[in-house]
Amino acid sequence: MSRARGILERVWPPLVVLALGVVAWEFYSRLSGIGNAVLPPPSRVVQSGWADHASLWDNTLPTLREVLIGFAVSLVFAFVVSVAIDASGIARRSLMPVLIGSQTIPLIVLAPLVVIWFGFGLTPKILLVALVTFFPIVVGLVEGYASSDRDAITLLRTMGARWPTTFRLVRLPAALPGFFTGLRIAITYAVVAAIFAEYAGAEFGLGVYMQGAKASFRTDLVLAAVVVSALLTLVLFAATYVVQALVIPWYAESKRVPQ
Repeated sequence: MSRARGILERVWPPLVVLALGVVAWEFYSRLSGIGNAVLPPPSRVVQSGWADHASLWDNTLPTLREVLIGFAVSLVFAFVVSVAIDASGIARRSLMPVLIGSQTIPLIVLAPLVVIWFGFGLTPKILLVALVTFFPIVVGLVEGYASSDRDAITLLRTMGARWPTTFRLVRLPAALPGFFTGLRIAITYAVVAAIFAEYAGAEFGLGVYMQGAKASFRTDLVLAAVVVSALLTLVLFAATYVVQALVIPWYAESKRVPQ
C-alpha cells in the first residue's frame, strides 16, 4: 500500500501539469482564431489520430522495430567496449576520446550520410539508433565499474582471484545501477534517432508519416504522430524500470528510506 502511495505521489504532479498544459492549449487554439492548419486543439488531434489509427499503427511498427533492433545492437557493442575499457588502460586512453568525439557529430548531418552509404532499408535506421544510444550506455557502465567496492576487490585478489573473477563478482554488479541510468538516457534518444533516419530516407515509419501529413497540411496528423512517438518513448522508458526491478531488486531496497 505504501509503495502504491509513493508511486502516486511521484506521478500526480507531472500529470497535473500536463493536464493544465493541454487545457490551456485547447482554449488557446479555439479562442485565438489561430486556425487548425497552424495549431489544432488537442481534441482535434486525438480525433484525427483515432480516425487514421490504422495508418498510424502501420507506421509505428517499423519505427518500433528499428528502435528495438538498433538498441539491441547498441547494448551488445556498448558492453563489449566497456569491458575492454575496464580491462585495459590502453583501451581506455584510446577509445574514450574517440567515443566523446563521436558525440560532436550532429544528427542532422549523420542521418543523410548513413542513408547514402547503406540505402533506404532497415540497416541505416538500426545503425543510427545504435550510434546515438551507444555513448550513454558505455559511460554508465564504465562509471559503474569505477564505483565498485575496492575492499572487496582487494580481498578477492589476496585470495588469488584474477580480473575476470573480480569483474564478474564485484565490478559488474556495481555497474548495474549506472548501466540502467545510461539505459534510460539512451532510450529517450532512440525513437528520435529512428524517426530522423526515416526523415532522411525510408518507405514506412512515423517519420515518413509525419512528412506525408506535413505535405498535406494536416498539422493535426503531424501532432498525432508526435503524440504516438512520445508515448512510445514513455513506454520504453518505463520498461527500463521494470527490467531493473527484475535484474537488481536489491537496488530499490537500498534506496528506500526507513520509516
